[in-house]
Amino acid sequence: MSTPESHGFSSTRLARLDRFLKEKYLDTGRLPCAQVQVLRGDDLVHESVQGLSDRERGRASTRDDVYRIYSMTKPITSLAFMMLVEEGAVALDDPVARFIPEWKDLAVFSAGTGPYLTTPPSQPMQMVDLLRHTSGLTYGFQTRTNVDAAYRKLKIADSHGDLDTQGFVDALARLPLEFSPGEAWNYSVSTDVLGVLVERISGRPFQDFLADRIFAPLGMTETGFSVRPDQADRFAACYAPTPQGGLTLQDDPATSAYHRTPSFHSGGGGLVSTADDYMKFCRMLVNRGELGGHRLVAPATLRLMASNHLPGGQDLTMLSRSLFSEATNAGVGFGLGFAVTFDPVRAMLTSSPGEYYWGGAASTAFWIDPVKDIAVVFLTQLMGSSTYPIRRELRTLVYSALMEP
Repeated sequence: MSTPESHGFSSTRLARLDRFLKEKYLDTGRLPCAQVQVLRGDDLVHESVQGLSDRERGRASTRDDVYRIYSMTKPITSLAFMMLVEEGAVALDDPVARFIPEWKDLAVFSAGTGPYLTTPPSQPMQMVDLLRHTSGLTYGFQTRTNVDAAYRKLKIADSHGDLDTQGFVDALARLPLEFSPGEAWNYSVSTDVLGVLVERISGRPFQDFLADRIFAPLGMTETGFSVRPDQADRFAACYAPTPQGGLTLQDDPATSAYHRTPSFHSGGGGLVSTADDYMKFCRMLVNRGELGGHRLVAPATLRLMASNHLPGGQDLTMLSRSLFSEATNAGVGFGLGFAVTFDPVRAMLTSSPGEYYWGGAASTAFWIDPVKDIAVVFLTQLMGSSTYPIRRELRTLVYSALMEP
């Protein structure tokens, strides 16, 4: 690991980041553990590992712990899809029904709890709608509409539920869209659909495509859709917050469903990984699509992915219908798989225009600053990623340690 000062950071101020996490979140029992990696260019300039990965068994965190990364799966799936776009196998403006003909008659919700009153969409769902979450699909946990309720009932996109890939497609074929594609933004199972499309377009199981085309070239040997036997003793426990500000066990690592092969390989949230592995993915992003002589996508493709694709260049405050997402909204748009900060002043974030990022349900997060060549990975295991403002605090603390303008 390089010295922070050799890359423009203050080691004293980065130590303040570790102290902040310990005193505010770990000592108070708000978080079980915290792992942070800060990269500049090709060099790791800071890393800390604190807390307990398994409070019930008293197991201290280690740097090779395996975490549920949930929606940090989405950028990986989106990149896989864009690899197929680069090959000419599919285009961003292709209708989704070209490869999922079961959806050729999708309609838009008007009223009802099933059977539904519907209207025809004003335009067909396109591939770009899936990448930027303007598809009209939703998530059951939004708990906002009758369509959300139907998703909960059918356990749509539950990796360890009863639906397999075809069952997922068929279930969504029976449900209406929340809105006409392109009309609004709604955090949704869109990226799970991208995983289905990667499988259908490539002709290979989605999990195999990721393993061979992304994980193997990047050396991501610890990332997958289940916990292998050799990883079991490094698998972190997952917790939920209590009303008193403490923690209760949400998923025991000894009995977790992640030890089994999932029924549905969720491109939206199914992966487990380690900090080192996910930072390899981030290194490739910082390096404009290439790592260790392996190019996954061209720089122009990555630049397109990390640009705001919301209609009219709007931000999420103007288009979002979600009760929840992994992004703050003002000054933040959405690209092809990432949230994109295009106005740090409106977002009230210490960052650079063009920073892109995402997070996961267990409070994990990452971001890439292409202007300053910085990548940060943060891992913990607390369900309810909006429980604490940890992500905004991390940005403040990391950038306050950067001594260059």
